[in-house]
Amino acid sequence: MSSQPLRPVPGPDDASEPFWEACARHVLLLQACGGCGTLRFPPRPMCPRCNSFEQAWVPASGRGRVWSWVIAHPPVLPAFADRAPYNVIVVELDEGVRMIGNLLETPNEEIAEGMPIEVAWEDVEDGVSLPQWRPTQ
Repeated sequence: MSSQPLRPVPGPDDASEPFWEACARHVLLLQACGGCGTLRFPPRPMCPRCNSFEQAWVPASGRGRVWSWVIAHPPVLPAFADRAPYNVIVVELDEGVRMIGNLLETPNEEIAEGMPIEVAWEDVEDGVSLPQWRPTQ
């Protein structure tokens, strides 16, 4: 048995389950309102724009730009202690929604606003993959 603290993993609910199932297949989907077409993230039962409960899932490009970031010193949770200092970025996808993740393959001091990035998958346990980010190749 490992003494390493366990990394928290997503706990899907009814609204987010299709998103996390797609992530496990390394597919990035966005929830779209079935009433007005507004894309939204995180997934939720009702559209904040038109209040419709209708929804559809559409593929996302997986491309975007760094909108903002922070560097965590020290880690908030013990499970991230071996990663500190680590970045947490806000990504603005080409589709206009914003997501949060880590920028991989990049020293923290090289992160810049507007940096073009693309999705990279981190498999954290069987059946659970997180969308992370790396510079566009």
